[in-house]
Amino acid sequence: MPVAPTADFEVLDARFHALVLANVHLERLATGCRWAEGPAWFAAGRYLVWSDIPNDRMLRWDETDGSVSVFRQPAMNTNGHTVDLQGRLVSCEHRGRCVSRTEHDGRRTVLADRFEGRRLNSPNDVVVKSDGSIWFSDPSYGIDGDYEGDAAASELGECCVYRIDGDGAVTRVAAGFVQPNGLAFSPGEDWLYVADTGATHVADGPRHIRRFRVQPGGRTLAGGDVWATSTNGLFDGLRVDAHGNVWTSAGDGVHCLAPDGTLLGKVRVPEAVANVCFGGTKLNRLFICATTSLYAVYLNTRGALRTSPPA
Repeated sequence: MPVAPTADFEVLDARFHALVLANVHLERLATGCRWAEGPAWFAAGRYLVWSDIPNDRMLRWDETDGSVSVFRQPAMNTNGHTVDLQGRLVSCEHRGRCVSRTEHDGRRTVLADRFEGRRLNSPNDVVVKSDGSIWFSDPSYGIDGDYEGDAAASELGECCVYRIDGDGAVTRVAAGFVQPNGLAFSPGEDWLYVADTGATHVADGPRHIRRFRVQPGGRTLAGGDVWATSTNGLFDGLRVDAHGNVWTSAGDGVHCLAPDGTLLGKVRVPEAVANVCFGGTKLNRLFICATTSLYAVYLNTRGALRTSPPA
């Protein structure tokens, strides 16, 4: 009989026991945010960067001493972040209505701010594929009001998922969402998971994750059926571990879903969760952005590794 985990975990399927550790507790690393989002782990420096969107700042937590500092302010009301294959920060900017990259020397480069000549809505979350292409969601949250961006009308008239190629070309890869949000590839990049948080805008709207099959060549998608629906609050940001399990934000914590869509268990968090990422020296620490605070918990699994593009 497996040793029961601490009260910070809720086991709903016996498979969850293999993914969590006994005597491990959820830790609060920082607080004082208005809406914490978009964690990104920098392995070389052993630090985490995340967004505090309404306060228009990015924060930095240092694993070596636990210190918290302001990484950037003002920060264009950035939301989601990731790290590209060259170790550079890639950010979704609400106020800039773009996807940007922070170069190694600190310069900001706009990677995409338009599709077919029209301004993007407000890029929200982003992931880098092993071929170096950048995939991002573009809901309307940053232009819906002035709290997390600048109020404006949508020039696109729809909210979609896009891909940025190495030459800067922007391609729409998935449509039919109300509010596309968090996204992540499966370990082998056979699937792309995309959350739709449309319930924030439409009565009885989406609060689910759709799963798309990545087509041969890795540039297009097929399918997109609803893969899982949230049982508490909304699925928002998500990440995938090395075994293909999806760890996704929800109203009562972090939900862990097996590749077959079964809810295996939860990490209980005292605030609504917005986004997560794997980090730490072994990628076995789950960092959790939850409303006002940054949390972390050690797991018995690791984040899925990316491979570099062929030489």
